[in-house]
Amino acid sequence: MISLTFVLVIAAGFIFLTLSRGRAISLAAGDLASLHSRPSYHGLHAFLWVVLVGITTLLILSVLGSSLITAALMGDIADALPDSQRIERQLILSDAMSLSRGTVASKDDALRQEVAVRFGTYEAIRVWGSVLISLGLAALIGMRSLSRTTLEFRARNSSEAIIRRLLLGCAIIAVLTTVGIVLSLIFETLVFFENLNWRIDKYLFGTRWSPLSGVSAGVMDPDRVGAVPLFAGTFLITIIAMLVAVPIGLLAAIYLSDFASKNVRAWAKPMLEILAGVPTVVYGFFAAITVAPFIRRTGEALGMNVASESALAAGVVMGIMIIPFISSLSDDVINAVPQSLRDGSYGLGATKAETIRQVVLPAALPGIVSAVLLGISRAVGETMIVVMAAGQGANLTLNPLEAVTTVTVQIVMLITGDTEASVAAGPAFTLGFTLFCITLGLNIYALRTVRKYRELYD
Repeated sequence: MISLTFVLVIAAGFIFLTLSRGRAISLAAGDLASLHSRPSYHGLHAFLWVVLVGITTLLILSVLGSSLITAALMGDIADALPDSQRIERQLILSDAMSLSRGTVASKDDALRQEVAVRFGTYEAIRVWGSVLISLGLAALIGMRSLSRTTLEFRARNSSEAIIRRLLLGCAIIAVLTTVGIVLSLIFETLVFFENLNWRIDKYLFGTRWSPLSGVSAGVMDPDRVGAVPLFAGTFLITIIAMLVAVPIGLLAAIYLSDFASKNVRAWAKPMLEILAGVPTVVYGFFAAITVAPFIRRTGEALGMNVASESALAAGVVMGIMIIPFISSLSDDVINAVPQSLRDGSYGLGATKAETIRQVVLPAALPGIVSAVLLGISRAVGETMIVVMAAGQGANLTLNPLEAVTTVTVQIVMLITGDTEASVAAGPAFTLGFTLFCITLGLNIYALRTVRKYRELYD
């Protein structure tokens, strides 16, 4: 019903758009120059107000109504079971919601049935109330906008002001979302270090990672939270991946931009970019079933001891996955280098290879660095390939033929495991915050490098 209301609100917006536009045309009586704003702006003004008011009201009523219903039912459950804990009351409410919606509940009793009936009643009131109020306000705002359609009304100025505020609101939401994510990481990290008695050195320089073993009353053993093996594995796989992706991707971009014919470029670049659309789980299967056995057999033939799951297998496949990102972005950047620079180099007697090496690549360096940074971020955040091809054990080694794990894999294991969330959230969020700080430092360093070289070629 709520989704249908969204559609109805947008439909109402188009209706009032048509009415306001038609009213403006009729008021002009064939002389559109007498209007301050064109008829399309009058229609846009009505559409924006109707949609904004209708959808905003619907969202507010839906969220607020759900919160009030939850609070009321939790109070009823607390009155019926005064000695119950909050988590138990939440479970009862969840079962009651499931029963009301006709889905499977973990338990069914008289209290849950009673709460389910109340939830169904309250939910019906909330839904119909939200729908009627939202559509009613949208209609009222639409009539008001229609009545304001006059020859003198500055519809264009008003519409542009609304759009500017919408864009500002989107920017603020993006910034606040980022701030909220960072603050949540910081708060959970502080709680984690408090449970460690502020032994931050054990976390930063320890070589043993087993945070969920030896937990006593929420306090973790500082000797079992060393994150060095995780970050060593992350950087090892990332380095292998970039050693594969950067040369191949950059050389492919150079070939496609300066050497390939139009026919070759027309089919080669789309074929290369298809790799970017392959799901990571497919790459994981490819690494586990094809690449890892091949590396193990090759190593054994050469007399080397190769693990069934190795950093080399994961890194190579991850590099193949990253090639399209670096190749496509580098190709666009190289093509953006002005042709005049190439012509000037050719005029001085340089060959095509010398021009690319000494003129084109230095001029395109900022964009190439950005492409490599994107690839590094993609490699650092990858999880599925590592789980399937590199292992899950926190093994401190720089040998690419051994099994390792990464930070993202351990975060997933902590969050999705059977351990209580309050215990597992600490190390998971701390790993995320540390990885955030490292990638932020790399980005800052890269931006400074880009700025330095960009000044030479502007």
